[in-house]
Amino acid sequence: MTLLLSLLFFVAHIQAAILCNTVTQKAAPCLSYATGKVKNPSAGCCTGLQQLVKSVGSVADKKQICQCLQASAKNMGIQDRFLSQLPNVCKINVGFRVSTSTNCQMIN
Repeated sequence: MTLLLSLLFFVAHIQAAILCNTVTQKAAPCLSYATGKVKNPSAGCCTGLQQLVKSVGSVADKKQICQCLQASAKNMGIQDRFLSQLPNVCKINVGFRVSTSTNCQMIN
């Protein structure tokens, strides 16, 4: 019985994981700001990031979001000086330093 409950918990946790497609979809409106093409992030950018923050249910979710964003940021011209400002500009608390060089595994 204990094994069954553990397995069900594990499966439920896997299903609750945030998908990279969702992360990139929510963060896509931020690309123009993160690359320095516009001076201010759009309302859609901040709304998407706020939705991502609200979807976080665990440290694993934070790590997943970080890893998804870093994977999609490669070769897109994202500049850390703009990326790092997004949490303050969009008034969100992500609980870790937002940067292309953030070690996602160290997030807690």
